[in-house]
Amino acid sequence: MSKRHSEREQLTLFRALPHGDMALRDAQDLMAYPFFSLAKSPRIVPIRFEAGGISLTVEGVPEHGIATIWDADVLIWAASQIIQAKKEGIAPSRLMVATPYEILRFAQRGTGRSDYLALRAALDRLQSTTVATTLRQRERPNGGKRMHRFSWINEWKEYIRPDGRSDGIELILADWFFTGVMDEALVLTLDPTYFRLSGGIERWLYRLVRKHGGRQPAGWRFEMRHLHLKSGSLQRPSDFALQVRQLVRRQALPGYLLSLERSGGIEWLAFRPGQAESSGSDLSTASVEEPVDGLGMGSVDHPHDSRWIARKTIGGSPAPIGRKAAPSNDFGSP
Repeated sequence: MSKRHSEREQLTLFRALPHGDMALRDAQDLMAYPFFSLAKSPRIVPIRFEAGGISLTVEGVPEHGIATIWDADVLIWAASQIIQAKKEGIAPSRLMVATPYEILRFAQRGTGRSDYLALRAALDRLQSTTVATTLRQRERPNGGKRMHRFSWINEWKEYIRPDGRSDGIELILADWFFTGVMDEALVLTLDPTYFRLSGGIERWLYRLVRKHGGRQPAGWRFEMRHLHLKSGSLQRPSDFALQVRQLVRRQALPGYLLSLERSGGIEWLAFRPGQAESSGSDLSTASVEEPVDGLGMGSVDHPHDSRWIARKTIGGSPAPIGRKAAPSNDFGSP
């Protein structure tokens, strides 16, 4: 008996629940570290990150490239399903089945042929991308590190009707991901408008801000150079900083107010819970209630204190959020 068959036979099939008004859930680890490419063009260059005792390497194959932050919508769907099942007293499983339509509609995508092809491409990237990390791994007795290597999806298959249309998708989630989501202390709720964010850096920054800023009234800040490292972006630091400044001008992140500050010649991005006055009620984060866990405070990222708040901000009051074009209805290039 093959390893693949034995894994499937040991798992109970979980049928996806109707998403209705299901809250969006995301794993905190995926929000805090650079697990995904932020570009829609295929990325082959590995993502490497090491800080605070955490080591992370993400690699893709030339045929598909590294899984993107849009592909991660599938994992948000899966995390949301798992948490909702637990709330309803249903046992979730790593072995999940759903129709492509259900996944696409949850992620607020279109349901045309190109959208189905893009979903299949996203599943291929999630399966072919490999992650190696020490995150959530116990230290060895001799003081050494444990490195966990996995792909986001162990395998997936599709049921095709005689007319060529898809009748369902079955997938097996990585145990590392599933275990993290099953611990609700490691999961946060996203703003219901998250899927409207169309840019890669825009989506990544919202997730990072949501993870670190949470609902802390005083907010948090990151040194711009450290933000660039945490993003895993291939952009030059100057180009990356320019995009972040544009997001600050637009006040683009639902539920948070952004500002730029300078101290000792260093540029910082500051953020705190709040909403630009003209943003409208549809960007409310009232449903986002989970607390953020306590975080260590190094020299590159800090929660606000009264002394920090008193420092001079750059750019004055937040700019209102204007109406934006609808996001692209795909997971990236198929």
